[in-house]
Amino acid sequence: MGRGKVQLKRIENPTSRQVTFSKRRNGLLKKSLELSILCDAEVALLVFSASGKAYQFASHEMDRTIAKYRSEVGFLQTSDRRSRSMEFWRTEIEELKRSIDTLETRLKHLAGEDLSVLGMKELKQMERQIKTGVERIRSQKRRIMSEHIKSLKTQVKLHELHHANGSSTISGEIAHNAYPKVIDPLDLFSDDHSGNVLIWIKTKRLLT
Repeated sequence: MGRGKVQLKRIENPTSRQVTFSKRRNGLLKKSLELSILCDAEVALLVFSASGKAYQFASHEMDRTIAKYRSEVGFLQTSDRRSRSMEFWRTEIEELKRSIDTLETRLKHLAGEDLSVLGMKELKQMERQIKTGVERIRSQKRRIMSEHIKSLKTQVKLHELHHANGSSTISGEIAHNAYPKVIDPLDLFSDDHSGNVLIWIKTKRLLT
């Protein structure tokens, strides 16, 4: 006679239920191994007992297989991305806080505060850095002063040229007014040049 059909329902007896669980669990794990070997399949099996104990089998790395499954079916992808994003920003915030604390401590040291926590090596290194910074500051000051002096010299030259052009114009006008048209002195007493006698006398006095 053949075996009777087993009715699928919860086994009420705890001992029988545990024995059946152990037998069928081992059979399932064995079948999973055979499937992965015979068919070159990637198999991942997770079983939790009624008490919450986990049993697993993986032909490859379990995490990789689970990630592959989630990627394939899109299961909880949005939630995973959100969770990873939150974790990423949490890490970034913590890193920024540490960086701020480090920079504030460094600024205090550069200002000559809290130096008691530094050793000789750190103090020498800070001294070299400060010297380098001072040299850069002086170099920048010299450059700015040089540019300023150059700008002032250019302005002075422009003022001198403007003044020289103005003086030349005034001198030319004075010369033109001071020295009238040259004429023969004998003609001064003629009727046509009688009005120039006084001008010629004044000019003669200026020249002598």
